[in-house]
Amino acid sequence: MNRISKLTMLLSLPMLAAAAQTTTQPQAGTLILAGQPDQAALVRINGKSYVDIESLARLMHGSVRFQGSQTILTLPSLANTTGTSVPPEKVPQFSGGFLSAEIEALTQIREWRATLVSAIQNNYPVTDSWVAGLRRSAEAKVQLAVAAASTGPDQKAAGLLRNVLATMQQMSDQFLAMHAKVSYISPDSFDNNPLDQKILTCERALVSMAATKEFQDEPSCH
Repeated sequence: MNRISKLTMLLSLPMLAAAAQTTTQPQAGTLILAGQPDQAALVRINGKSYVDIESLARLMHGSVRFQGSQTILTLPSLANTTGTSVPPEKVPQFSGGFLSAEIEALTQIREWRATLVSAIQNNYPVTDSWVAGLRRSAEAKVQLAVAAASTGPDQKAAGLLRNVLATMQQMSDQFLAMHAKVSYISPDSFDNNPLDQKILTCERALVSMAATKEFQDEPSCH
């Protein structure tokens, strides 16, 4: 017997009236639905349990109405009364091909930055011919990631990836211009460099997205 049939038996008014006329002393109790915080008063007569229909409707988050000699109880779906929630819609994720290409592109951009930082901090000459190889490798990896973007999240992340590459190019050009004017650049030039901070923040955001496989927009990447 399903749950609705059992409730119908419990709510039978003729049965309740007949039971009330017996000589058996009623016993009080409480009706509790598993997983629900509310409760309703219950009466046991002749080994059977009865509960007020309006209290039951409240307990079941339903409604009751009277139509002539009929009492109509409306209950929500069983999925809701048992506390079972509808699974949330699946969030679109990065495709496997793009995710792999994106990680390789980020690795190449990081290598470019790390090499530039090391050169400045050790007072090595920073020349265009020296930077060109790093730039070409990073651009090639980013182009592969862009080509691999096949879903909406892929394409959005690919846009941010292109932006961080452009920012890295801008910072590299900045230090090339500085080195063309002076022979010595202070090793702490990266400490408060806004372009460098933008690159680092955007890279961390993209790495975090890769870990969750979900896109989250990041202002520093724009």
